Amino acid sequence: MLRLYHLLLGSILLVSIPVGAKFILPQFSPPKVVKPLAVARLSNPNEGNIWQKILGSAAAPTNWQVAACKGNAPLLCVSSKGEVLGTVEINVYPLANNEDFQKKLVASGIPPGSQLDYQSSKYQSQILSALKAWVADGYAAFVKDRQGEYGKQITFSAYPPQPVPVGKLQGIRYGFAGLNQQGGVQEQHIGHIAFDGSKLYVITTAFDPGTQTGKFEKLENLAIFQPYLYAIAADLRLP
Repeated sequence: MLRLYHLLLGSILLVSIPVGAKFILPQFSPPKVVKPLAVARLSNPNEGNIWQKILGSAAAPTNWQVAACKGNAPLLCVSSKGEVLGTVEINVYPLANNEDFQKKLVASGIPPGSQLDYQSSKYQSQILSALKAWVADGYAAFVKDRQGEYGKQITFSAYPPQPVPVGKLQGIRYGFAGLNQQGGVQEQHIGHIAFDGSKLYVITTAFDPGTQTGKFEKLENLAIFQPYLYAIAADLRLP
């Protein structure tokens, strides 16, 4: 069923992206890898690739493979017949070092320094509000960066952020695309973000010639993999 779904989705995506070019979030706005905000990354060169610990379901199209990339970089490799088609990147930001997200939690109604059960349904609306604000800031920073690079040659539009499970956490799925004047896709980005009370998890991949990691070389491969990425994110071993 997934195989049929990804083929349909891939076709729909390639056809429908230009139609959505006019969509712009009014008060929202998500990352190039331009990470939108400068915050400390949780990393340890001796820990290895974090995907080895958190990957649950390695859903993939027929004859494709999904596994943690070799080395310590936080990358998930998507390959077929020994060729890497793309990677998915995860970054983990400790809340203690992330003043910006602390402020977003406060603005959403969660007092600073609160010792709360952040996974309780009681606080989900506030957390989702803070995550949406983070996505909005990331998108605004991204568009500003790209305007300096492309001018008016590329039009960017964001997809509506959607609440989705990220492992056992309630998170947000978001994305955006850049279309050139001829209607072709210059860039497409897909992200997931979740918060477990002490760390912010940001999972990204893209079709973007200017990005070094967390990217697919071909737009059609990203389109095919997209529904499998959703399944992988939902089954991560988080928190």
